[in-house]
Amino acid sequence: MDLKDAVAVVTGGNRGLGRQLAVQLLERGAKVYAAARRPESVDVDGAIPLRLDLADADSIRAAARIASDATVLVNNAGIFTPTPLIGGDLDEVRQDMETNYFGPLAVARAFAPVIEGNGGGSILNVLSVLSWVHPAGFGAYSASKAAAWSLTDSIREELAPRGIAVTALHVGYMDTDMARHVPADQKISPAAVAAQALDGLEKGLPEVLADEVTRQVRLNLATAPTAA
Repeated sequence: MDLKDAVAVVTGGNRGLGRQLAVQLLERGAKVYAAARRPESVDVDGAIPLRLDLADADSIRAAARIASDATVLVNNAGIFTPTPLIGGDLDEVRQDMETNYFGPLAVARAFAPVIEGNGGGSILNVLSVLSWVHPAGFGAYSASKAAAWSLTDSIREELAPRGIAVTALHVGYMDTDMARHVPADQKISPAAVAAQALDGLEKGLPEVLADEVTRQVRLNLATAPTAA
C-alpha cells in the first residue's frame, strides 16, 4: 500500500523503534497517531498523541473510537523481562504473555473493523528473532514472541478477505533501551529497522527480516535442535 495519505496508529510511539516508525511514517506522508500509556511523553512533531495501554481494554476501545480514520496499525508496544520459565517469577511470565501476545491481539481486534470500514489497509506486528530462538534465560519473552508470530500468521489469513494485509517484522538487537546491555557493534539502529519495515509494508510483504542474524536464523529453522 502507498503510505502517502495513510492514517497510521503506532503503539509505543513515544520511544525507540515506535518513535522512529512514527517519524518515518510522517516523512512518507501519513497521518500518525503515536499511542502510548502516557500520551504526554510523545514528542514527535506532527504526530497526534493517543492514550493506549495494552493492559487496559477500555483504553484500547477508546483509542479505536478516536482514531476512527485509521488504515494502518503498527503493533509495536511490548515489554522484555529476562525471565526463565521454570525458575522465574510466574507473574513476570504472565506479564510477558499478557503484554506481547494478548495486548497486540486486543489492539488488532479493536482496529480491524476500523481499517476494514475505511476501505482496507495493513497491520505491522513487531516481533523478534527470539520468536524462533528460545534461550533459557529469556524463556518468558521468547514464548510470548513465538505466540505473537503464530498470532500474526493466523490473523493474516483471517483478515485477507477483509482487505487487510498483515506484515511481521523480525529483528534481533536494536540500539534501544531494551538492549542497553548489548555491545554497540551487535545492534542495528531503530531508524534502519523502521525504514525496512515500512518498505515491506508498502510492498505488502508478509515478513520483513531486518538484520543478518535474523535472516540466518530464519534460514536454519528446519535444522533439528541440538542436545543441551
